[in-house]
Amino acid sequence: MTDPMELAERVREGELRLHELEEHADPDTATAARRRLLEDETDAGLESIGEYGFPAERADPNVENMIGAAQIPMGIAGPVEINPTGGGAAAGEFHLPIATTEGALIASINRGCSTLNSAGGATARVTKSGMTRAPVFRVEDVAEAAALVEWVRENEGRLAERAETTTSHGELLEVTPYVVGDSVFLRFRYDTKDAMGMNMATIATGEACDLVEEETSASLVALSGNLCTDKKPAAVNAVEGRGRSVTADVTLPRELVEERLHTTPEAMAEINTRKNHVGSAKAGSLGFNAHVANAVAGMFLATGQDAAQVVEGSNAITTAEVREEGLYVSVSIASLEVGTVGGGTKLPTQSEALDVLGLRGGGDPPGANADALAECIAVCALAGELSLLAALGSRHLSSAHADLGR
Repeated sequence: MTDPMELAERVREGELRLHELEEHADPDTATAARRRLLEDETDAGLESIGEYGFPAERADPNVENMIGAAQIPMGIAGPVEINPTGGGAAAGEFHLPIATTEGALIASINRGCSTLNSAGGATARVTKSGMTRAPVFRVEDVAEAAALVEWVRENEGRLAERAETTTSHGELLEVTPYVVGDSVFLRFRYDTKDAMGMNMATIATGEACDLVEEETSASLVALSGNLCTDKKPAAVNAVEGRGRSVTADVTLPRELVEERLHTTPEAMAEINTRKNHVGSAKAGSLGFNAHVANAVAGMFLATGQDAAQVVEGSNAITTAEVREEGLYVSVSIASLEVGTVGGGTKLPTQSEALDVLGLRGGGDPPGANADALAECIAVCALAGELSLLAALGSRHLSSAHADLGR
């Protein structure tokens, strides 16, 4: 068996590079060698980083130059009743796994889950689905741009046929052209079933772009032209959606708001308007909510989603309306990019968290598990919004953090 110290020395002497170590040793030994090298060069102690509970080879598709693992505390909120009358992809009681370093967060979401249960449960629905990739092409002038747009509209079937040669699961749903001078963006949207689908969409779009260049005068400049839009705040995602567009809502009886949340429907609705809508508009925010990113990030980390896509996942609008029976509250997330197969979902702790939800792997029918995960995250966000709005309405926000020692 190769000694980690020996491998580290070979890197130090310039004989090997960090990314070549797996060619000379098993993944765990290579990982240990990198830690040893870093410890020597930085005087850092990496014992905790080296305490990971799975074979390093399991992470090979997910990371390069591995030195160990970052451990984030994981807690549970719920159970919470989702879609009690059926109709959604998620139906029944769900425990919500949340990975976070923010004290009081899970306690707050858990209070929201309890409130939802007392109201008979939350309803959630995925209203639109499709992963996008938008390449940008260069043309000579606007006349050539218009000709390309016309060609795309006439040949969308051929583009779909070409794109789908790269995948047995993905399906091209539409191609939407956008013209800016001599640049033409083509926003491809795919049904990627239970996969988040970013890689699938990229590979398929690359094949479709070859057809565009073969049959038109347009030249591909970049496979991603940022009109997709991935891992950046973007109005196009707020309007058109990306991944899953999902909404969760509930109507709380007035007595429940007053007795459980210690405030009133009128106070919560006013806070939502003045804080989440007016305040967000004044700030120029793309999200009109209290802290949806907390729920999205916590469940993303727990279930192996792409953490950078929390940027789009927090692009949400919270509404609150006083009704005769009490308070109606909803959370609509426009671009929640999730999957239950592929990527980080294969890692051991993330797979176990998906097992807690009963959503690991492909669904029946395909896409059902990813839809259900999106609905669970939306309900988690709804619980978090309810709890925070109530804490603000009862003026208990600072005291709750103080009581929990945060």
